[in-house]
Amino acid sequence: MYKSLAEAIRDAESRGKSLASVALEAESRDQGRPQEEIRAALRRALVVMRSAVARGLVGDMRSASGLVGGDAAKLREGPAGPLSGTPFRDILSRALAVQEINAAMGVIVAAPTAGGAGVLPAVLTGLADARGISDDAVVDALATAGLIGAVIAERASLSGAEGGCQAETGAAAAMAAGAATEMLGGTPSQAGHATALAMQGTLGLVCDPLGGLVELPCVFRNSTGAAIALAGIEMALAGIVFAIPVDEVIDVMGEIGRNMDIRYRETAGGGLAATPTGRRLARDRLVQLKKSDT
Repeated sequence: MYKSLAEAIRDAESRGKSLASVALEAESRDQGRPQEEIRAALRRALVVMRSAVARGLVGDMRSASGLVGGDAAKLREGPAGPLSGTPFRDILSRALAVQEINAAMGVIVAAPTAGGAGVLPAVLTGLADARGISDDAVVDALATAGLIGAVIAERASLSGAEGGCQAETGAAAAMAAGAATEMLGGTPSQAGHATALAMQGTLGLVCDPLGGLVELPCVFRNSTGAAIALAGIEMALAGIVFAIPVDEVIDVMGEIGRNMDIRYRETAGGGLAATPTGRRLARDRLVQLKKSDT
């Protein structure tokens, strides 16, 4: 697999191919598997993603703590706001839906992780449904997202424990932005700029789950991450060029993560987890667990 997005973009554009195409070629070569077999695996992942979105939007599932659940349905069906009736609001609700399923111990696709799993399916399926884009094209987008995620993992990290939430929800936003830009007709270079534009908007994002659970603020950060991905897509497709090359943005994310205070790297020792309310909610959760064990 590629170790830099710049290399993948040059390869794709010099050969008149998409990033999805060169990603599938590289994956096939590295794994010794035919491309159609890889695409079949991506199709199965898409089925799980769509199922998680649909199940989460029903709004009747709750996490064990009772703190998470039902908000995706509220956003989907609630009173009209400034974004009512737009794909933007639909995508925000889809991101919440997937993460609510995750918090309720349902089946999701970790893309790239469980903590950031709502962004990619929300953006890709939401835009595909709004634009009438085929599942084959969404599968191509998943291949592109996989390429971007692999480069991020190689150059930085996809772990909140190593790099904070910028490495999970931030990486997911970058993957979704680049993949969706190409899915919507953008060039490989535009996909690279979309990736950079999304990632720069999440640099320094801390991982501070209340009580160490992937519930709060993780669920809502996915909706925010989807919004950032959409901003990156809009800017890139408009022809905006981000001055810092995408691989350098990824490298900076890794540097920030390595230098981040341990309290802000999935320890529940800082950020929102360390607020008076965050600590109280975590204590209440421990009491619930003890009662359920007796």
